[in-house]
Amino acid sequence: MIPWLHPKRHDFPPVDQALESPDGLLAAGGDLSPGRIIAAYRQGIFPWYNPDEPILWWSPNPRCVLFPQEIHISRSLRKTLRKTAFKITFDQQFDAVINACAAPRSYAKETWISQDMKAAYSALHQLGVAHSVEVWENDTLIGGLYGLAMGRVFFGESMFSRRTDASKIAFANLVEHLVEWGYDLIDCQVYNDHLASLGAREIPRSLFIDLLGKLLVDRPAHEWTATRRFQS
Repeated sequence: MIPWLHPKRHDFPPVDQALESPDGLLAAGGDLSPGRIIAAYRQGIFPWYNPDEPILWWSPNPRCVLFPQEIHISRSLRKTLRKTAFKITFDQQFDAVINACAAPRSYAKETWISQDMKAAYSALHQLGVAHSVEVWENDTLIGGLYGLAMGRVFFGESMFSRRTDASKIAFANLVEHLVEWGYDLIDCQVYNDHLASLGAREIPRSLFIDLLGKLLVDRPAHEWTATRRFQS
């Protein structure tokens, strides 16, 4: 059994109480209010659930992360970047990005990004906590990603592509800016081959929690606005 969260308090059980199977399941219930979501991320916890389920909260072990200085841009991706100059913008079309991330994929008929999730993260965007990266080909949105920025950590949520490598282009551009701005960690949550190809790797949850304790103390001084042609 896992704990059921209080409807008003934003407290969570310790992450070391998360289940081993399914990996990282910690608690259920509560709501998707900005205060609760922010409190969750600060403790290494995130919501993920299907639309017909109660809200489920997770803290997997190990944790997939990317240290910005370790990003890997493959030879083929560099070749793509040299061939075409895509326009990259930040925070220009947050709702369009999250809607695209929620769209059905070729490998899955359903999405975990429900209407409630979209509304919750859009509210965080209005508060300046959630941010988007957009990739444009002329005036057409072809890729992007969104996530949360707190302290010197970017918590990645989801990405999408409508052209080959468009999400990788968004991610590479984001990391370039995060390095410039003084960020030290990108949370990728759970390992997958797509993220690993960009340099992500798994670390113990205990180390991840220790890093959050150090990196959430201060916040880099910068504006989440950028428009540039990405050049390799």
